[in-house]
Amino acid sequence: MSSVKADKGAAPSVLIVGGGLGGLMLGLLLERINIPYHIFERAAEPRPLGSVMTLGPTILPAFEQLGLLEEIEKMSLPCNSLDMYNEHMERLGAIDLTGHKAASGYENYLFARPQLYNLMLKQIPSEKISLAKKVLHIENKDNKVIIHYSDNTLHEGDILVGADGAYSSVRQSLYRDLDSQGLLPKSDLEQMSIGFVGMVGVANPKDPEKYPQLKDNYSHYSQVLGPDSRSWGVFSVPGNQVCFVLGKQLSVSEAKDQTFRNSEWGPESNESMLKEYYDLPCPWGGKMGDVFSDTPKDLISKVFLEEKLFKTWYHGRTVLIGDGAVNAMQDAIVLANCLYNMTDMDSHGVDDAFKEYYRQRYPHAEVQFARSNAMSKMLSGQTWMERVVRNVMLNYMPNWVHQLSFNKTFEYRPQIAWLPLAENRGTVRLLPQEGERRLLGEMAQPA
Repeated sequence: MSSVKADKGAAPSVLIVGGGLGGLMLGLLLERINIPYHIFERAAEPRPLGSVMTLGPTILPAFEQLGLLEEIEKMSLPCNSLDMYNEHMERLGAIDLTGHKAASGYENYLFARPQLYNLMLKQIPSEKISLAKKVLHIENKDNKVIIHYSDNTLHEGDILVGADGAYSSVRQSLYRDLDSQGLLPKSDLEQMSIGFVGMVGVANPKDPEKYPQLKDNYSHYSQVLGPDSRSWGVFSVPGNQVCFVLGKQLSVSEAKDQTFRNSEWGPESNESMLKEYYDLPCPWGGKMGDVFSDTPKDLISKVFLEEKLFKTWYHGRTVLIGDGAVNAMQDAIVLANCLYNMTDMDSHGVDDAFKEYYRQRYPHAEVQFARSNAMSKMLSGQTWMERVVRNVMLNYMPNWVHQLSFNKTFEYRPQIAWLPLAENRGTVRLLPQEGERRLLGEMAQPA
């Protein structure tokens, strides 16, 4: 059959735990093809948290297919350069992005993450999202998956999707079960490597006379590398808003001393960290404290950046979506494609769909993980070796070498299987789409 037909009075077939960008993307896609679903978010109310975010050619084609590209463009500014400074506001160098549109067909768009969150949230009917739902326990019974919540409720479905971040309660429950059966690889039991602790926010609209960068029709990306383990940056987005990101690279001993286990975008006790940066110079003039003072305190959030790629993505009727905005949304697209192409809902059909999802995504996720790790160290790394490598890349490596590396990234663009492909308007040769493709109502065609 072409898709799972929804019975409007029935319980959802797909239970999505996590209402972040990955969970919302999956819900949006399932909504379009009438696969029944429900999203369960542990936060008591939607909080559009985060700071600056970028979307580029690896994910924009899917938004174009969905008819949302114009909305992305309206809330964004193109970014043509990543500018790096030292603590004296002396320019260290820049990464030139001006060749990206010709190569990929898309700009690199910068915007405030809350804008994307709100856009995607609007695509989901309000009755299909439940808040304040904290997972306590998951069980499998009679070809169904059952979630038990802390409010003494439970929900039953055919498939459970864990889209709840790096410290996913769904993943932890799944891994406990697999470990008790001796089915979990040892590497998946190892703790995540915590490389950076950061703080992010979006300030209320600022005066363009004070910050002339806000007058431009492109985004200014201004990152500062301090003399110690700290980095900080400001970024312009539409509406005269200024996003900020603060970062601190952790030593091995500092990482081991961390006792947190929550990497979600959420307000915490942030004042002490803000004070460390309050009197530091802002790349656009004044102090960073000037930006902090115009940022709502409940929308400043702390984030811990972990480094780990898990081997186990599914078992039984449970499947996981990765962490990281673009990565999670790509996972959601491929998973939705695999669910769309399912022929039945028995255990074999579910297992085949999950296997295909893993086959398509894991090799690319592995490459993306390595690239993201390298880029983070290049932009924010503070070890002696990372500073040397950054200096070479910013000042001695020809731009065409950078462009070749970016072009390799642009090749992979997972698109939605039931919609016409977005046109390739760039010069980069794209990797072929994987899996079966068919428009709604058509017979399946291989990619």
